[in-house]
Amino acid sequence: MGYVTAVPHPRSEAAGPARAGRLSLAVALLAGALGAAVALLATRQRWSEGTATVAGGAFPLTAKGSDVTGVPAALAIVGLAALVAVFAVRKAGRLLVAGVLALSGAGIVVAALVGAGDSAALDEQAAKASGDTSATVSALSHTAWPYVAVVGGALILLAGLLALRYGRLWPAMSGRYERDGAPRVRRKPVVVDPDRPEDIWKALDRGEDPTGA
Repeated sequence: MGYVTAVPHPRSEAAGPARAGRLSLAVALLAGALGAAVALLATRQRWSEGTATVAGGAFPLTAKGSDVTGVPAALAIVGLAALVAVFAVRKAGRLLVAGVLALSGAGIVVAALVGAGDSAALDEQAAKASGDTSATVSALSHTAWPYVAVVGGALILLAGLLALRYGRLWPAMSGRYERDGAPRVRRKPVVVDPDRPEDIWKALDRGEDPTGA
């Protein structure tokens, strides 16, 4: 008795990569855009606070993320631009842009973690408030916003890794080519015979000038 071997249909074989491409694209877009928004929002919030002694009294000081470090905000913008640029390039260019996207996310994570325990911004404010360049802040404390920026950077990093792994399956923007990559065929202009009324009416219907002027 013979055995029948099932042969997978070509469409079913192609469906797996196509599905993975669509899913990874959706996740990368969501993660990249959300990560950039979260990182930018976090840098505008208060990261640390403390007090400085001024004229015998305690003066409260606060520092936003942008006061501590400008790296996360700058890299968030770079990452967002790279996320858009991924669809404008192909092959090696796409891998390069995807690498920039991933590195932007990793840079945000590192900068936010370093800034989470930094007191330089508050020390500078304490020196200005007291008039003493050697003055430092006291009762230093930090908020959770630096770690929110870390989450934003991690999302951008995830988008970059997805672009590196599945970017070859993603579509690319192009005005000269159709979706299948074939050049668009230009239609030849229709010659209108001025002695044939039906040709004139057809030209008018197409929005053309039958006189050729």
